[in-house]
Amino acid sequence: MTTRPFLNVSQSLTGRRWVGPGLEAERLAEAMAQITRLPMALCQTLVARGVTPDQAQAFLNPALRDLLPDPLSLRDMGRAAARFLAALHGRQRIAIFADYDVDGGSSAALLILWLRAMGAKATLYIPDRIDEGYGPNVPAMQALGAAHDLILCVDCGTLSHDPIAAAGCDVVVLDHHLGAETLPPALAVVNPNRQDESGELAHLCAASVVFLMLVEANRQLRAAGRQGPDLMALLDLVALATVADVAPLIGVNRAFVRQGLKVMARRERVGLRALADVARMDQAPTPYALGFVLGPRVNAGGRIGQADLGARLLACDNPAEALAMAQRLEELNSERREITEAVRAEAMAQAEARGLDGPLVWAAGEGWHPGVVGIVAARLKESTHRPAVVIGIDGGIGKGSARSVTGVDLGAAVQRVAAEGLLLKGGGHKMAAGLTVEEGKIEAAMARLGELLARQGAGAEGPRDLGIDSLLMPSAVSPALVEQIEAAGPFGAAAPAPRFAFADVAVSARRMGEAHLRLSVDDGAGARFDAVAFGAFDSPLGPTLETPGHRRFHLAGRLELNHWGGRTKVQLRLEDAAIA
Repeated sequence: MTTRPFLNVSQSLTGRRWVGPGLEAERLAEAMAQITRLPMALCQTLVARGVTPDQAQAFLNPALRDLLPDPLSLRDMGRAAARFLAALHGRQRIAIFADYDVDGGSSAALLILWLRAMGAKATLYIPDRIDEGYGPNVPAMQALGAAHDLILCVDCGTLSHDPIAAAGCDVVVLDHHLGAETLPPALAVVNPNRQDESGELAHLCAASVVFLMLVEANRQLRAAGRQGPDLMALLDLVALATVADVAPLIGVNRAFVRQGLKVMARRERVGLRALADVARMDQAPTPYALGFVLGPRVNAGGRIGQADLGARLLACDNPAEALAMAQRLEELNSERREITEAVRAEAMAQAEARGLDGPLVWAAGEGWHPGVVGIVAARLKESTHRPAVVIGIDGGIGKGSARSVTGVDLGAAVQRVAAEGLLLKGGGHKMAAGLTVEEGKIEAAMARLGELLARQGAGAEGPRDLGIDSLLMPSAVSPALVEQIEAAGPFGAAAPAPRFAFADVAVSARRMGEAHLRLSVDDGAGARFDAVAFGAFDSPLGPTLETPGHRRFHLAGRLELNHWGGRTKVQLRLEDAAIA
């Protein structure tokens, strides 16, 4: 039997069908509200997370000490930490080979800061995205190995058999990307996504793996009667990496981000403080700020500029140097936005011409900058609710990035296509992957990837369904309610903020810039709140809501707090609407 559309919205202004919580979920939420005395909207959010009444308080107050896994539950962890400490005690030369994204930069900064606190230092090496590509390469590893006793590969290395074999010194890999059946010849490969791991910690990003190694290193130091650096003070970097790498905000990741945001709010990290100031962040950091304000700026150096700029900023302890680097990253991020928009327009037109109803959307173009294809893939994924691949072609070789939707393991599918010979190389994790392909094999490789993703259910739900968590009355909207709901956060990958619907309301709107709308929502009985619709004019939302006439609407979106001019107000981030 087909479920009745929520509020009878079978086709919204964006063409979607609204789907609400089932009767069982409603019943469980009502029971939780009675038992816990928590607000109904919060109980509905908790039920959607699978939380039971007896688990509610622990879930709302995640304690790192309760959720932190034993580092030794990961294979090779004891060996990795012991070798790291041996290099420290022996004053050996240490090099850090890191990926060029936020996770890699944060991972490198964690190690640099820990070593600095212990009176040691390391050489930082981050490959150039265009000239060297992702991960260790033979020339770089040979050069580093000739000048160092230990190389730590962070956020990379799990599939780098030949480069690690060529290093000529001890190599420790601290990674989270999907492993193959055989591991590279490193002294230790610490990776929750190794084939022989249980998968219980598969949601960790690389910075979390590095953090766990530092926990074990501190533990080994204590056993020897020595004190290690304060690890809690490093959680701002773990939080930044977790959110920016779109790691699922479940389990210990929730505690990492919750505690990391508190650390970041103290503004003690010189580099992050400079970056926040340059980005005009004038309020306490949020997961949104990590993912969409700070993260893209840290990434900008690796995408279109100097590869190690983000990592150096995160590890910087000189305010003047940090400000200069933050300003340079701001400039690069502005350039990146312009390049991204040009590629996005071309990629979307190509994907639409190919069709958006399959299990995979993809686009490939000559000269598309490899530093922005991942961002564009994410945009395609968001607008179509399907896994997406975007490939930039240069000299007959395509280098692409892929982004997935919840429930579809993209990294495993890409790795299989690579194993079958249709890709020159490819790998990643569930939500994101990278690939290299000969231009002449792009069509065949994408067709095969689409087949594998279809078997996992990609595209089955379609972009026309919009899940609604609860119906709210406008009179119930208040800063206190939003703060209570945020206690179920942090919200992000695999734990989205609840989406609320408001029925039969009047709106008045004014345009912000070319593409956005700011609205005032009124229920006709004295209750009123603000809303904002970003990118409204990319769909029928903008034109319809800008001139509503006498029509009333059902609205759907996520509530947030807007701090402006010393005041705090509730704002609805509008995602969809339907004529009531």
